[in-house]
Amino acid sequence: MMNEDLVNDLIQRWRITPEDDLKPEDYQQFKDLGCACLTQGGIEDFLTFLQDEKNQSMVKSMGCVLLTPLMKEVLKKEKSPDHVQVSITHLTMTCRPHEVLQNLIAVVKDADPDAISETLVATVPHLQTGLLRLEAGRASSLGSVLSVLHKQLSLLPVPYTAQQETDDEFGVCRCCAALTSFTTPFLQEVRSNDGNHQEMKMELLNFCMRSLREPLLEAELTPQRNSPLWLFASHIMLALVAIQQSITELLFFSTVNKNVQMDKSQLAESKGCLAYLLFVRLLAIECIPTVFSPGFILQCNMEYIHQLLSSKKESHLLKGMALFERSLERVQDNSLSVSLLEVKSFHDVKQSLLQVLTDCPMQHLRESGLKVLQLLINKLEAEAKHKFFRCLLTTSNHPGVEGYIVRNIRNEVESSMKSGNVTGWFVGVELLSLLGLVLNLPQGAQTDLLHNMDKIMESLNLLRYLLIRDKPLSSNADVWEQLSRMREAYTKMLRVCISMSRAYYTAEVKALRDDHKRQAREARMSTGRSLKSMTIKRENLLKMTPEAQHQVLQSALVTFDLMESLIVRTEEIMEEKIPTS
Repeated sequence: MMNEDLVNDLIQRWRITPEDDLKPEDYQQFKDLGCACLTQGGIEDFLTFLQDEKNQSMVKSMGCVLLTPLMKEVLKKEKSPDHVQVSITHLTMTCRPHEVLQNLIAVVKDADPDAISETLVATVPHLQTGLLRLEAGRASSLGSVLSVLHKQLSLLPVPYTAQQETDDEFGVCRCCAALTSFTTPFLQEVRSNDGNHQEMKMELLNFCMRSLREPLLEAELTPQRNSPLWLFASHIMLALVAIQQSITELLFFSTVNKNVQMDKSQLAESKGCLAYLLFVRLLAIECIPTVFSPGFILQCNMEYIHQLLSSKKESHLLKGMALFERSLERVQDNSLSVSLLEVKSFHDVKQSLLQVLTDCPMQHLRESGLKVLQLLINKLEAEAKHKFFRCLLTTSNHPGVEGYIVRNIRNEVESSMKSGNVTGWFVGVELLSLLGLVLNLPQGAQTDLLHNMDKIMESLNLLRYLLIRDKPLSSNADVWEQLSRMREAYTKMLRVCISMSRAYYTAEVKALRDDHKRQAREARMSTGRSLKSMTIKRENLLKMTPEAQHQVLQSALVTFDLMESLIVRTEEIMEEKIPTS
């Protein structure tokens, strides 16, 4: 501790010294005095010194240098004395506000990585005080503060489950609550419509858009939980309304994009979260004019749906899928025209949805994707469905997806026949172009039957259905003749594939039995008499027991039998038709 006489001499000199005559060593001595009081238990006396009316001039001039050590004292794990908080409050109310902000911003920027949330929560009330004291430049200062606070918030892992939010291990929920309180007075300030707060509105808009991306896009946002993150999302939506920002203009038009300081991809993610909260969770839905048709809203949301479905993160994918589903639900069945398929955003969404269906490792997301795909198909008009099916059969390169499309083709054929619309897109000449893609083996005689089983089985079922319900087709001789040729070529090639595959698998079953009898399975594996040519993945099969391998091989043979039985049935139907055709 400094010598008491020396301290008194310093204080007396500081009282009579004009601010402009204070030297850097004065600021350092003032800081040393304060730090000594903190470390040696003299905080009560120091608070008295700070509050002494005779000292207010020097406190106003030099007090800000104490904010950092005082905040460090607050952030210590043990509870800091109340006098420390009172001292900080006094300084933020006495020192020049722009200096208060500079020092507190530095505290936030320099926060220990393990104490980000504690630093943010402790600093925010004093930052608010400093901003509210500013008489000029408040908007730009608010923007700087919000930018720093959000940058620190974005470094924290976002809780996803209800238990994680309750535990709030990294303090994200506490930070969101603190930011809600922090921004409230500034939102109240800009509610007036006098135009004097335009810059502040833009700063708040930027904060809202950044917050929609981080942390809200990462969080599970459900009103049933009424969690801190849900409350923060509600606050952000209300904030957009408070600053009189047209949500529809923000989502559907690009006139305000220049005011948002985010790159295109980040902005699309933020808007995706905004659209999710608006159309799925119905926050601020009253702001959407009824003049916008469901089809228009769907098309506008396509960009954000694509952005979300292109992500690898579960939270993004779930929001994208929910937004796609809800946007489609509002659209009338069989109403989306073929022109929609030409829109780039639709093509992008189709590709990202296929990516989820074929590559996503999470089953519940694949199931959601299939549900959305069916919903989309239901909303397309006949010509659009026809073109959409052709596109997927040509580009999906996934037998499961292709099989699903073939099943939908059959449904559309059945619907067209029931309606008597024999000149429609799924009965007549137009159907043949689809059948050319359906009744096709991608690698000819070398086609992997098990890998392509979904498409092949659905194709044979479709063919059998068409032959049974032949009247709408046989009335057009050319159509019926082409269908007959397609059937014959397809089933002929399929028989060749089945014969080759059955012979191979039968030989493998016999070899497996022989090896088992000789108890030499290990020798067979090591000498290369493996199953490397099989359509079942070799590494998976070789991990199985001999009994499991035998079961898999027998299952393959049963599948070939099912295929052949369907082929036989189509031939029987054709023979029945010959006398009457």
